[in-house]
Amino acid sequence: MGGRGGSAGGPGALTTGPGQRVPGTSGRSRPKGPRHRDRRGVASGRGVTKRWRRDYGAGRARRRARKGCLAGVSAVRLCCARPHSRPVPSRRSPHFVPQAPGADGRPRATAGRPADEEVSSDSETESPLLGRRRREAAEEEVEETPQEKKLRLAKQYLEELRQLEEERAEEEEELEPADLIGDRLKEDVLEQRGRLQRLVAKDVQPPDPARIRVLRGHQLPVTCLVISPDDRFIFSASKDGSLIKWEVDSGKRLCVVPGGKKGTEERHMGHASQVLCMAISSDGKYLATGDRNKLIMIWDAATCKRLHIFTGHRDAVSGLSFRKGTHQLYSASHDRCVKVWDVAENAYVETLFGHQDIITGLDSLSRECCVTAGGRDGTVRLWKIPEESQLVFSGHQGSIDCIQLINEEHMVSGADDGSLALWGLTKKKPLALARQAHGEQEAQGLQQPLWISAVAALRNTDLLATGSHSGSVKLWKCGEGFRKLEHLLDIPLVGFVNSLKFSAAGDFLVAGIGQEHRLGRWWRIKEAKNSICIIPLKQKTTASSPEEGSPGSS
Repeated sequence: MGGRGGSAGGPGALTTGPGQRVPGTSGRSRPKGPRHRDRRGVASGRGVTKRWRRDYGAGRARRRARKGCLAGVSAVRLCCARPHSRPVPSRRSPHFVPQAPGADGRPRATAGRPADEEVSSDSETESPLLGRRRREAAEEEVEETPQEKKLRLAKQYLEELRQLEEERAEEEEELEPADLIGDRLKEDVLEQRGRLQRLVAKDVQPPDPARIRVLRGHQLPVTCLVISPDDRFIFSASKDGSLIKWEVDSGKRLCVVPGGKKGTEERHMGHASQVLCMAISSDGKYLATGDRNKLIMIWDAATCKRLHIFTGHRDAVSGLSFRKGTHQLYSASHDRCVKVWDVAENAYVETLFGHQDIITGLDSLSRECCVTAGGRDGTVRLWKIPEESQLVFSGHQGSIDCIQLINEEHMVSGADDGSLALWGLTKKKPLALARQAHGEQEAQGLQQPLWISAVAALRNTDLLATGSHSGSVKLWKCGEGFRKLEHLLDIPLVGFVNSLKFSAAGDFLVAGIGQEHRLGRWWRIKEAKNSICIIPLKQKTTASSPEEGSPGSS
């Protein structure tokens, strides 16, 4: 009956007597009957049994560890209760030595150490000198709180103001030192609010044409220029791609970076195309220049050494400005966008969009915002960088070619329709508008207004300057509340006035002159000289006092 693996006695069965084992098998006999089931009622072979033993061993290890942790917590509690006493070893500890109780029932002290002897801590053993040094180091590591920092900066600011005004008082003995700090603080507050207006325009006298200095060095029309914050140097650039650093007092060229040919930007240190704009940081450390080849170059203003090149614009770079007191740079381009850069870190920050035509000018002050002129889209825009928003102003009929901030709340712009506009940042329309500010010219049998090609403002004052190709630079006075424009005088200059800048002290005006307009070649004035003109500004001896603008102008 049966085949392979059949019942006992069959052909394939292995039979053994009592106490005998089959050769080739283990000494442990296989369980008979149904398969063995573990405690959980699960059938288990040899592998399942091993798994159960392993799990049981792990559980026992966890129970032992938990028990050890509880013992450790008890030991910590005992040490915390008596920090200076010697812990009593457990009975299970290998260091436990049973002792016979004394007469009072307590265990006797071991030989050589009293039972209640206190063990001194590490802090008690260190020397007083070492402890004092540690305390001083800990005090130095304590960070300054925000309130303490504000107090320290305020004291530092007042001390700087005191020193500055004392130096001025030594030069001008008629001033009273007692009121200098208060007056300066008042001016700072009004300046931040955009309501500071020093009345200096009425004291400006017509300059002597013989005293106007002409500095020549560029081969092609001068397109842009800036003055260093200390009024000692002038930086100018041209359509020939060259960059020149001038000394104001002597008129000497301190540094010349010649322009190169197109395609040689990597080998040549300077620009290889027309330079359209430039800006200098408020500390005089960095100089930035932008060209038609979409490049922004950063220079060391002291040595005229190129430090970095920013790329990212898709068309000519037409406007640059550093935020006052920082190394944050704003750039505008013919690609209709504004970009923000961190010059100190050589980093790009963000891009702002909004204009519908090429951007022709840009300016900024200490607030984290900038203003731009939008060319043929006929708008002036205020860009609020943190809010990523913009305010749109309209009022010109033609292309807006130049713009300049007067203070934090007011600006001036010029257009090719000959109009000059004064703006308040809280009004969408101009506060004052002068049409045909530089007159008209006959072109193709028609009378057309002369373009306003450059504007300049003496910061926080009522003095403005405009340029065209009318043969003169005009000075203007802003009325009270910036609601009126009054023409003051003309300064004769032949050629296109492509750039204008006042010195920080207001004692001279610099004009960049060219035979052509900075953005094109619509006209050419052969009699003009491609040069830099330094115009001294005379003022009356009467001291001007700061005035606060009317409430409607804030």
